[in-house]
Amino acid sequence: MSDVIEVTALKADSFGRIALMRDGRGLFVRRDLGHVPWWLRLPAWWLARREARALERIDGLEATPRLLGWDGRKLDRSYMEGAAMYQRPPRGDLAYFRRARRLLQRLHRRGLAHNDLAKEANWLVLADGAPAIIDFQLAVRGDPRSRWMRLLAREDLRHLLKHKRTYCPQHLTPVERRVLKRHSWVRELWFVTGKPVYRFVTRRILHWEDNEGQGPKP
Repeated sequence: MSDVIEVTALKADSFGRIALMRDGRGLFVRRDLGHVPWWLRLPAWWLARREARALERIDGLEATPRLLGWDGRKLDRSYMEGAAMYQRPPRGDLAYFRRARRLLQRLHRRGLAHNDLAKEANWLVLADGAPAIIDFQLAVRGDPRSRWMRLLAREDLRHLLKHKRTYCPQHLTPVERRVLKRHSWVRELWFVTGKPVYRFVTRRILHWEDNEGQGPKP
């Protein structure tokens, strides 16, 4: 087997360390749970397994990572060359958002809702300017025709349209503006219950903050 070397660290938090790796086949990305504190090992493992199952569900879908391996401690996925949305903003790029919407539609037809697309860090702008999606730890699998999955798919779309409103507002359609104004009960429940807990755990207990995935703030 080819030697595996670390090229550079990409991110490290309480739920694992993510690094760009290289072996005989080329570059790939590894999430390593080896340094997770013992009291967070179970949730870290659960999130990584969730991502592995999500990537299995969408295997072969363009502009998403391929699962290369998951052994309960290390999750390896294919590397896509690009930058996070906040690093390379698609300002005025209507083609980017049209392609991103088609990508979401294909994702949802596979029976997967991403569930974390409010974070700009989870949207990539690839080397050719095309969109891609990463980080499927919170993804939900299910029957795409079910009411629950349709609701989650609508929330994915709302998050994409929020980014379009930020970077390409002149191209928002009247229908898209109405979608943005329509808040689901899932969103309202999250803001009342889940988000305060999330902020308490991440900021007070784990002492880290991701700025909603938008990158460092000045």
